[in-house]
Amino acid sequence: MQPTTTTVGVLALQGGFAEHIVLVRKAAAQLADSFPTAIEAIEVRTPAELARCDALIIPGGESTTISFVAAQSGLLEPLREFVKVLKKPTWGTCAGLILLSEQANATKQGGQALIGGLDVRVHRNHFGRQTESFAAPLDLPFLPDAAARPFEGVFIRAPVVEAVLDGAVTVVATLPDRVNKVRPRAGVVSEARVTDNAGDIVAVRQGNVLGTSFHPELTPDARMHAWFLQEFVRNK
Repeated sequence: MQPTTTTVGVLALQGGFAEHIVLVRKAAAQLADSFPTAIEAIEVRTPAELARCDALIIPGGESTTISFVAAQSGLLEPLREFVKVLKKPTWGTCAGLILLSEQANATKQGGQALIGGLDVRVHRNHFGRQTESFAAPLDLPFLPDAAARPFEGVFIRAPVVEAVLDGAVTVVATLPDRVNKVRPRAGVVSEARVTDNAGDIVAVRQGNVLGTSFHPELTPDARMHAWFLQEFVRNK
């Protein structure tokens, strides 16, 4: 029997989970006439709640804290199974991108446990401290009305993808005109308009996993959430 509800969980251990819930519901309302099922958004704090989910969003926040609380809550291994074994649609923003990466640089002393799923190496806090936060328009041609309405990327102590480790990774977005430029290596497929002078890699995808350096949940724009629902969740 065809499911009547698709459950999208938002990991709610720390960080901006409430804002993601709001935008998932907003995107679901926008897609109500075209999505094959109703979309339910829930907060996830336990393995039982994770088991209910068809897809998951890991929010921005403090990646070391989220990792620690997940381990203390018995969630770390279920999260790895969700992403890497069950291969359910998963999206990480900022801290979530760090956790979904296979490698991370500039971690705190002793390192931190990662979930993995994206064959990339990220550099934590690449753009500086919280006082150096900024917003920049992003060229995301796969979003509706992208030419007329660039997506506002909000960067707060954001990581950057400093190395793509596997050709299965697709670059989704770059941030041009930054000082520390990291370019996709030869042969890496890109959905962004990447040129020779492309800047930092700020969004990538691999199979069931999406990672973004920026915080779409800190804008009123639900296009990224709608795209995740259409591109990853609907096609899972």
